[in-house]
Amino acid sequence: MLDRIFRLRENGTTARTELAAGVATFLTMSYIIFVQPAVLSGVMFGQPTGMDFGAITTATCLAAALASAIMGLYARYPIAQAPGMGENFFFVFTAIPVAAAAGSAVPWATALGAVFVSGVLFLVLSLAGAREAVMNAISPSMKHAIAGGIGLFIAFIGLQNAGLIVKDPGTAVRLNPHFASPDLVVFFVGLLVAGGLHARRVRGSILWGILAAGALAVTLKLLLPLAGPGIADVPFVAQSALVTRFEIADQLVAPPPSLEPTLFQMDVRGALTLAMAPIVAIFLFMVFFDTVGTLVGVAQQAGFMRNDRLPRARQAFVSDAVGTVAGACLGTSTVTSYIESATGVEQGGRTGLTAVTVALLFLAALFFSPVVEMLGGYAPVTAPALVLVGGMMLRSLRHLAWDDYTELLPSFLVVLGIPLSYSIADGLALGFIAYPLLKVLGGHARDVRWVSWLVAALLLAYFVLVRSRI
Repeated sequence: MLDRIFRLRENGTTARTELAAGVATFLTMSYIIFVQPAVLSGVMFGQPTGMDFGAITTATCLAAALASAIMGLYARYPIAQAPGMGENFFFVFTAIPVAAAAGSAVPWATALGAVFVSGVLFLVLSLAGAREAVMNAISPSMKHAIAGGIGLFIAFIGLQNAGLIVKDPGTAVRLNPHFASPDLVVFFVGLLVAGGLHARRVRGSILWGILAAGALAVTLKLLLPLAGPGIADVPFVAQSALVTRFEIADQLVAPPPSLEPTLFQMDVRGALTLAMAPIVAIFLFMVFFDTVGTLVGVAQQAGFMRNDRLPRARQAFVSDAVGTVAGACLGTSTVTSYIESATGVEQGGRTGLTAVTVALLFLAALFFSPVVEMLGGYAPVTAPALVLVGGMMLRSLRHLAWDDYTELLPSFLVVLGIPLSYSIADGLALGFIAYPLLKVLGGHARDVRWVSWLVAALLLAYFVLVRSRI
């Protein structure tokens, strides 16, 4: 039956190989189960957004399972999907504040509405076959600059969450010299384990780093009280998050948390306003190019491309779009294809059975919510994942047009603007507003497509009419 559904023999593979590939892919991307609820709930940053941690955990697993299953059964590709890194930070640091500034009573619900609308628009574009026109209208350098800028932003936040980079009134930020702090010890162990295993190409390196950091956190939590009363007199120990906030889970397995706090809570009407229009556009922009980059990258590695075209591309785009719409309904941010799917391809995955295997594993993960909440709620445990993922996203910068300053300068503004402004939208605005203007001044006006002018106008409107009010 599996051979008939997934055409295993036709693709030169076996069920055993596909299942192993699915496990490999899941291990490399499962960090999102811990990171996503910590990001969207605001627990990771100590600034609650109002979203329920447990509901986000359930929504994340269900959205990933649904989207991956659709990709496997409909598009028949070994590509897994889940809420995307980058889009989740944009959701918290830009979409929610903009919604709040616009007067939304429940800003996170309006932000979910923006995700929902962007998913619907993505679905329409995919079904209408307009994706190629949009994809070709944006400069390749700008596409790659976005990934690099978000990578720097994510890594910077990871270093802050770990406590390694701290605020300073004189220089804005500085290095924390207390390397013996429990929080920093946990972070460094997690980062070194994840980084070392990743360098050795061990499957699930980021997950193993999270688990190693978590195991050390539990150990230190149990041992610190035994170190004597003097330990409480050391400020960087007594004030550490390990001492003040980290709590050991009282059970390993439990029923999945209720979806009720986030299920169908998206505010679509609130998202369909002038203030939220740039947010919807950026969500659409990000998921579109995330999907394109991942599909092309994994397809080239697996040998799926035919004459520089991807067969069943429409089905693959539809899978992403449906995943995003469903994710917003469930209560999580934009769902997209994961580049970590390349790990499963390396293990021989060639059919949709690999993606379906990932979907089943995400469903199984639902029952380990106590561990997810324990580890996801303690920032130094998840910080190594942010730093490592951010570093990997910087690889896209090698594709910048380094010899063309009309391309390089706007790209540089995006890469530098995102982390320094602490806002993905602000960084994008700097680069994308500058891009058509520099092209015209540089004598390359013909290189500017109408979409570039439209994006620049939308971001300028966002900058002037919305961002200035936050």
